[in-house]
Amino acid sequence: MKPGSITPRTLILRLSLLTALLTAMVIASAQGPAKSAATANDVPAASQIQPEELVQAIKSEGAQKPLVLYVGPKAFYTQAHIPGAEFIGPVARPEGMEKLRARAASLSKDGPVVIYCGCCPWDHCPNIRPAFAELRKMGFTRVRVLYLANSFGVNWAEKGFPVAKGE
Repeated sequence: MKPGSITPRTLILRLSLLTALLTAMVIASAQGPAKSAATANDVPAASQIQPEELVQAIKSEGAQKPLVLYVGPKAFYTQAHIPGAEFIGPVARPEGMEKLRARAASLSKDGPVVIYCGCCPWDHCPNIRPAFAELRKMGFTRVRVLYLANSFGVNWAEKGFPVAKGE
């Protein structure tokens, strides 16, 4: 055999591992999200805000404008985000959650705050529910989550709502 070539046994082992991984992924996706996690961190409808409503809140003259925090991946934020939104980062990661806590520590607990991600469909987002739960646990009374059913691109940018690019 030539150096660097794969033996038939190695190839069979790799294919077996790949098959097992794909099977596990199919089974997991067929079962849907874990009920305990979804129930514990679910966002009540009253705490959700629709894109149209957020656009109006941002444009409003007299009312207190909400602070908008982006709790998703940096690459998506850089590509397109709500103008004025502050980048926090994915709160599904410990460093993102710490950044959210640090930013929230300097805020008024009764001021309007809107969090959003939009990296993936609402039902599968790993960031919005933990961010919402953490802010509520910290005592924030006016936290809302931007409801993006599919993604930021589909439910915000493609509808012609304001978008900023870059950092």
